[in-house]
Amino acid sequence: QVQLVESGGGSVQAGGSLRLSCAASGRIFSLYGMGWFRQAPGKEREFVAAIDGSGRTTVYPDSVKGRFTISRDNTKNTVYLQMNSLKPEDTAVYYCAATGRRGLPDRQYEYDSWGQGTQVTVSA
Repeated sequence: QVQLVESGGGSVQAGGSLRLSCAASGRIFSLYGMGWFRQAPGKEREFVAAIDGSGRTTVYPDSVKGRFTISRDNTKNTVYLQMNSLKPEDTAVYYCAATGRRGLPDRQYEYDSWGQGTQVTVSA
């Protein structure tokens, strides 16, 4: 397993941007696919983005496609989530997660390690 620590959350007005970071420690970072999930109050945790170990392949749900970008820097053991054109419905606690599975998993159970989460609040 890897240990994950998110940062970069905060409050922003609609239309603004934030960049989340997730620093990993432990085993060889480039072996792991990485994902971002979010959970709003009273709602289930949902998939936001995933990236493979090389950083060459990514996937997003329609709700964030074109607005969010996941990337990684394997030299820094860090994965990022750039969020642009933020909407109030993007308000949630955002979690990064690591998986040893191949491909680009989008289900929670496919991820082995989780960070503690960082709050993102978007006001209208």
